[in-house]
Amino acid sequence: LSQEPDSARERYGRSRYAQSVLLARRLVEAGTSIVRINWTRIKDKPNQGGWDTHATHSQACKDFLMPMMDQAYSALLEDLSQRGLLDQTLVVWLGEFGRTPKFNANGGRDHWGHVFSVALAGAGVRGGVVHGSSDRDAAYPVEGRVEPRDLTATIFHSLGYDAETEIHDTVGRPLPISRGDVIQAIF
Repeated sequence: LSQEPDSARERYGRSRYAQSVLLARRLVEAGTSIVRINWTRIKDKPNQGGWDTHATHSQACKDFLMPMMDQAYSALLEDLSQRGLLDQTLVVWLGEFGRTPKFNANGGRDHWGHVFSVALAGAGVRGGVVHGSSDRDAAYPVEGRVEPRDLTATIFHSLGYDAETEIHDTVGRPLPISRGDVIQAIF
């Protein structure tokens, strides 16, 4: 990271998370095939600075979660595009579950598995595509329902693996890389 100009480091943001995203771009440039970034906790923020917003959900999203994520994510996509790497790089932004449609007594939103959002960019994914919708309360899917296995199949598809690809476990049993369907509507 010390080899990056200050302007690039500022563009991504100076948080640990943002600098990790910048480092991910450098790793992609160097030929690393898979990079994973975890959101880092921030001790002096509500909910320890994480997305597990069981309290003060709106405040946390408005004050630091979304601005920090948006700055780093948009910088990464712009950077990869300008460097000619976005077409061959799949960027996936997701959490492990959604949030309840209603706030709890602490102004937070608890775990909810029925509806959640995922952002995909690059590797043939059409920009600006919104796939699926929920009911008016964001509680249940209405159309374009996607199962986790479909997301997995889509990620493998973007990485160049056919849906019929098998891997073998330690005793040689064949296992499909996914049992889902590729989300064709986003390509």
